Amino acid sequence: MLPDLWPVLLAASFFAGMVDAVGGGGGLIQVPVLLNFFPAVPIATLFGTNKVASVVGTASAALHFIRRVRMPWLVVVPATIAAFVGSFTGAIFAASLPRRIMLPLVIALMIAAALYTFLKKDFGHVATREPAPTDRPRAAMLGGGVGFYDGIFGPGTGSFLIFGFVRLFGLDMVRANAATKIVNATTNVAAILFFAFHGAVMWPLALAMAASNFLGAQVGARVALRFGSKFLRKVFLVAVVALIAKLVADLVRG
Repeated sequence: MLPDLWPVLLAASFFAGMVDAVGGGGGLIQVPVLLNFFPAVPIATLFGTNKVASVVGTASAALHFIRRVRMPWLVVVPATIAAFVGSFTGAIFAASLPRRIMLPLVIALMIAAALYTFLKKDFGHVATREPAPTDRPRAAMLGGGVGFYDGIFGPGTGSFLIFGFVRLFGLDMVRANAATKIVNATTNVAAILFFAFHGAVMWPLALAMAASNFLGAQVGARVALRFGSKFLRKVFLVAVVALIAKLVADLVRG
């Protein structure tokens, strides 16, 4: 690896960690940079490297939120357990499922989520209710479904989780974002286990990027807590629109 690539890769990882902690979408930054600089490296290796770089930042943001936000554990715990199983299972099936069929479906779901959030001006501004024990099955379905999707495909995992926690369980954006970080860290761990056993990881680069991602996530988590739910709603919309644009471009390119 050329030494002059390191500053760019570390800067991208820092920014990805910050963006991901604020509203999700860090993968939109980190993955394209890896794909651009390492066109000859197998995709599985790049994805494994990205997951290692991401999990540290996501987990650190989750810990930051846990210490400062009242976590909705009633729905977070079942969602997290189901997400781990779903993500690992999805990674197993990733090679056999047709991504060209999935891409239009994902774009349609993301557009629907963006429109709903845009039209419902108070979406996620304040909590509308507290999660109840009867929400546990739905939380497990949310975590398992999104985790499976993350293992197979991945883009927009954080956005889907944030939207689900707000829409299904009445959380505000800050608590939904905090819950998402815990679930997302778990899906990353499941994916890393799969790639470690079945693929390769560029460990020196992955660990260096993980350290940079960690620093960015710390900055992003503080920004999220400082500016609150209204700010996070705007960031969420920007991240979703950017993701839709990227996925549509991928679809057009075939």
